Amino acid sequence: METNKRTPQELFIQPQHFVIPLFQRGYVWKQEEQWEPLWKDVCRVADFHLAEPGRVVQHFLGAVVLQGSESRSYTMPMWNVIDGQQRLTTLQIMMDAVSAAIMRDGTDRYGRRLEALTHNSPDYVPVGESRLKLRHLNNDRAAFDEVMDAEPPVDYPALVAGDSLIVRAHQFFTTAAAQWLGDVDDDRFVDRAEALATVLQSDLQLVTIELAAAEDSQEIFETLNARGTPLTAADLVRNFVFQRIEAEGGDAEEVYKEVWPFETKFWAAEVSIGRYLASRSSVFINQWLMARTGEDVRLQATFTRFKSYVAHLPDSRVGELLPVIKQQADAYEGWTNAASRAEGSLDRTELAVYRMKAAGSEVLKPLLIWLHEPARQLPSSVIDQVVGVCESWVQRRQLLRLTNTDIGRVVADLMRVNTATPADELVKRVTEYLSRLNFTSSYWPGDAEVRSTLVSENVYRRFPRPRLRSLLEAIENEYRAETGQPQVPRSGLPIEHILPQKWEENWPVGDDAAALRRQDHVHRLGNLTLLTQKLNSKVSNSPWPIKRSALLQNNTLTLTGRLIESTSGAEWDEEMIDQRTESMIDTLLTVWPVPDGHTGTVLDPQSKPQEWVELKHLIDAGLLAPGEVVQPVSQDLAGTRAIVTAHGTLALDGREFSTPSGAGHHVRKRATNGWHFWVLDDGRKLNDLRADFLASKG
Repeated sequence: METNKRTPQELFIQPQHFVIPLFQRGYVWKQEEQWEPLWKDVCRVADFHLAEPGRVVQHFLGAVVLQGSESRSYTMPMWNVIDGQQRLTTLQIMMDAVSAAIMRDGTDRYGRRLEALTHNSPDYVPVGESRLKLRHLNNDRAAFDEVMDAEPPVDYPALVAGDSLIVRAHQFFTTAAAQWLGDVDDDRFVDRAEALATVLQSDLQLVTIELAAAEDSQEIFETLNARGTPLTAADLVRNFVFQRIEAEGGDAEEVYKEVWPFETKFWAAEVSIGRYLASRSSVFINQWLMARTGEDVRLQATFTRFKSYVAHLPDSRVGELLPVIKQQADAYEGWTNAASRAEGSLDRTELAVYRMKAAGSEVLKPLLIWLHEPARQLPSSVIDQVVGVCESWVQRRQLLRLTNTDIGRVVADLMRVNTATPADELVKRVTEYLSRLNFTSSYWPGDAEVRSTLVSENVYRRFPRPRLRSLLEAIENEYRAETGQPQVPRSGLPIEHILPQKWEENWPVGDDAAALRRQDHVHRLGNLTLLTQKLNSKVSNSPWPIKRSALLQNNTLTLTGRLIESTSGAEWDEEMIDQRTESMIDTLLTVWPVPDGHTGTVLDPQSKPQEWVELKHLIDAGLLAPGEVVQPVSQDLAGTRAIVTAHGTLALDGREFSTPSGAGHHVRKRATNGWHFWVLDDGRKLNDLRADFLASKG
């Protein structure tokens, strides 16, 4: 057995095959748990390259166990992958995606370097055989081979294995690489491409345990995968901290008793971070690290990053750092406890913590820690304004149910770039930073988009109850603020439908069309209110005059009071619901405003699922006409023609294809992005027409 530390360049550069045996489980890594954290680590190292070109920074990926094979594949050695197939598969997918993204004029040499790590030279591979260096013998083979051999840009929906995790991983890294690299016409593109390629070649490290063909691999496999009770990040940090304190000559026992804050039930409690459960102490240390470093530190890397942070502090002693951690941990505990109380008004930070809990999110916690850092000494007015701006950004995204996957990185960047910003400029800088975000994964939605979504959204069905209740509470608090009243109690007030969910008996309508319209309004924002006590179900489903009287007698909330005042002498119907929905949206947009003139424009609107485009859409829009002829962009396929049919297909070789990519695959016999493959007689690609169609939709 031989153990080595290897970079991807050292591991993959030679002509060889790494074989994943048939008996190994399939690919199981996923976006939130593995792809995103790995990509963020790669980007962090690449950012260091750009900022400090001479600095050596490496990221450890873990260990793999390889066993040599006595058989040989053609003229190449073979290695069986005994353990580590998930990380090797992901690494190969990521390198292939990045290689495609930078395989263009000026950066193609970096793309070819990465391709040399994923594909063997054709000189070593018989004609017709796969050049891939990683070979799956299990059920992942078809998906891996298809996406790794697809010609870029890959048309993922057209792939046979388009729903597989392997294809989805490739699509994730393709999108992420394009976003990180930026515009190809930007002067920085070449430097960013070189930095990213360098990281993937030379700055990642794997420990390889290499066994001879005759050695017992099962014993190694069982040892590496033995399961015990894992230590939390806080446990590891504690052990490290007190070893350092003793080495510094400090009284570890005294410091543990007086300063270490995390040995209570509050800190031992488990909290949910996405799909993970972790001790609150581990979560706080992770968030504190993000606030200190300006990096999006993944939870699993908390201990490693903490050690690295301490090691690079100039002339810093852990004994001096620990009291600062305790001071911020005590403040954090205070915010959390205040947010858990049902009564009493909350300050701006405590209210943000309460709303994050209602939404099941921790995303702004590092920012709160950063703003309240003792050395920063920010005025409370500045802290409140920054929290308000950032909460508007997050809340508006949540109202549209947009992804949170890139939010942690943005928060980290926001803190890093404003480390030295003076207090009197901080609100302006933070607002401008968020206003400039222009990708779907991170942008700040404008008023029009929020309104257009909420005006017909069935919010009662769409949002979890705590989240929906917090929205109604925000509206109530805004109403109360107008007259100086205290905040509404956070006691889990009942959410009541004005038009009942069971409306058919006492709220009849004339025909089926009216019934459909009525049902469509039941769960809208304007049909909901908060009550101080739940109405009896019989009263709740009663005709409007009876229910209105019950609401008047049993509620003291402004939210419900204004509703009753607005309906004096009028029936509660769809028009009233629409009017109140608009009014409540107005209030939410006031609670979480955007800067004047901000619209929330994005550069990648095609990534939104509602904007799926088919040929029939181009025909309906007059951009493409039935009978038009398209041909391949490649001159090697000159003479091939496909005809656009009236029902939005491409007719070719006696067959009709429902997608451009399907027709392209038929011609090229491999995965093809048909939108880029087919061109009209005037030279425009179908992708150009698709872009015009999306632009016309605004």
